[in-house]
Amino acid sequence: MAEIIPSILSADFARLAVDIARVEQTGIRMLHIDVMDGHFVPNLTLGPPVLKSIRKVTKLTLDVHLMIEDPDKFAPLFIEAGADQISIHQEACRHLDRTIRMIQSKGARAGVVLNPATPIQTLDDVLAIVDYVLIMSVNPGFEAQQFIPNALNKIRELAVRRKTLGLQFPIEIDGGINLENLGDVIRAGCDWVVAGSSVFHSDDPATTVTRMQQIAKSAESVFV
Repeated sequence: MAEIIPSILSADFARLAVDIARVEQTGIRMLHIDVMDGHFVPNLTLGPPVLKSIRKVTKLTLDVHLMIEDPDKFAPLFIEAGADQISIHQEACRHLDRTIRMIQSKGARAGVVLNPATPIQTLDDVLAIVDYVLIMSVNPGFEAQQFIPNALNKIRELAVRRKTLGLQFPIEIDGGINLENLGDVIRAGCDWVVAGSSVFHSDDPATTVTRMQQIAKSAESVFV
């Protein structure tokens, strides 16, 4: 079944442990954590000390998305702070193969992220070694943006390449996901769905996650 992954960027940071506990009760397995440096994207979020505090209050898999200019320097620090998996931007890595292998050598799973304007073909030489691929369906840097429809085409194309190559890496999507477009995303071939504002800005985040899980399950049953 497709995974719904709440993104804490949209949670209340004054009561982060409470918000995490609310969505944990739905049976989710992962939390998405966006790290922004104010350089690669025009925003700042959190650093390793905050991640270390999050690690203390949950046993969920911490899915850390590095939107930063120097992933080689900072990925090890986030792994040390408790990240289970680290995704890095193709656009930020001069030596993508080496950075992927470095993350894996530190004991974390390594994912690669593509911005909306970056073609799938740029990953051809690393698909055999990645643990997952994240497709951005908004331009990274801010929450609560509008979904970019072409992301569906990129998911479909990536799913075909995965099948053709006989690979099994999960396809993740992040940006503008809500109750209305979730089914389309799953039917396109997505396995992991990051949801931020649609979850934590709703009246009841736990109920929203449960509803999203139901939509995902229904969409999978008619996957074409």
